[in-house]
Amino acid sequence: MNFKLDSKLKNIGFILLAVGLLSLVYAFFIADYGHGAHHGHEAAAGVIHSGEHDHHSADNRPWAALLVNTFFFLGISLGALFFLAVQYAAQAGWSVGIKRVLEAVAGFLPIPGLIMLIIVIAGVVLHKNHLWHWTAEGISDPNSPNYDAIIAGKTAYLNTPFFLLRTIIYISGWYVFFHFIRKNSYLGEQSNDWNWWRKNWRLSAGFLVFFAITSSTSAWDWIMSIDTHWFSTLFGWYVFAGLFVTSVTVVTLTVLYLKSQNYLDWVNENHIQDLGKFMFAFSIFWTYLWFSQYMLIWYSNIPEEVTYFMPRFTIYKVPFITMLALNFVFPILVIMSRTTKRIGAFIVIAGISILVGHWLDTFNMIMPGTVGENYSFGIAEIGMFLGFAGTFVLVVGRNLEKAPLLMKNHPMLLESKHHHI
Repeated sequence: MNFKLDSKLKNIGFILLAVGLLSLVYAFFIADYGHGAHHGHEAAAGVIHSGEHDHHSADNRPWAALLVNTFFFLGISLGALFFLAVQYAAQAGWSVGIKRVLEAVAGFLPIPGLIMLIIVIAGVVLHKNHLWHWTAEGISDPNSPNYDAIIAGKTAYLNTPFFLLRTIIYISGWYVFFHFIRKNSYLGEQSNDWNWWRKNWRLSAGFLVFFAITSSTSAWDWIMSIDTHWFSTLFGWYVFAGLFVTSVTVVTLTVLYLKSQNYLDWVNENHIQDLGKFMFAFSIFWTYLWFSQYMLIWYSNIPEEVTYFMPRFTIYKVPFITMLALNFVFPILVIMSRTTKRIGAFIVIAGISILVGHWLDTFNMIMPGTVGENYSFGIAEIGMFLGFAGTFVLVVGRNLEKAPLLMKNHPMLLESKHHHI
């Protein structure tokens, strides 16, 4: 059965997209955030900025809001691609019935990928934003008043040409792997053999190696280098856990929506339970990584490390604590048992909590180092999120329409239809 995007959902998507575009115009061309700057509290909270970066912190807000939402939705699509590759590489049978959903969600990747490239070019090449402190003029020049010895010691890695090159490699590399995996999958509909599946098995194995490196290095580049003095050896894993559980949640909610519209008849409560297991397990894994990172920094109490958490426990205390509760407490309470993992209503409740919580997590990773105390949940932040959400609905819906939802020529289709746990 082929999917047809409901007209009501399509209209909602276009409305949200229009809201996002209006918010983008307002944030960049109409709103004046400079009058709200109060930098004394930033210094008291332990946020370390140069004078130039401090001056630009309020002006960073629209760019920071764009980066938050771009990275959040990029993580959703990238996580779906990772999950799809894992299914091929592991030769898993249970997931055959939802692979078209994984492909559709992963197919959103080019849009946030392109926007991320624009943000990077605007910041490190054109200097239209000041999201990354290490790009400030004279920051590595001993004769400059902006000289920073710590940042100067990192210029072999944090320099404009290499940073831009890495960004291009990440985005283009992820897309190339996705393109060929999806191409082979579509060719499988007309094929009389399983050569397409063998090709995807090899491609997925290669992608997982590429992803293992780039998922961490991209997190270091785009997120961790915002707080240039600080670093954590757990950060790549932490970001991966967050993007993966968010992606699995979106995939699960999409599957539930399709079933509510009388699609995916071959997906049963056992498949839903397995997806719920991933949601629960990686919520716990994310919490473990968060605690491990925080506990070591708190225990050692080294000044250049604790500065990362000081603004997050002062200026950003409310969103920070809320994020922890949504990402850990709610999944524990709602979908711990086997029974609740098989009931759509409980999955939806936990899913909404996880999505809001990890959007706040992305917000908390980016905003303190870019805008300091000049943050808010206003038109820029919420409006851009709605715009991305509308675009996501339209693109994923269109991707689902491109091919039959059931992969009839998959070697493990029968296993998936009879999946039972």
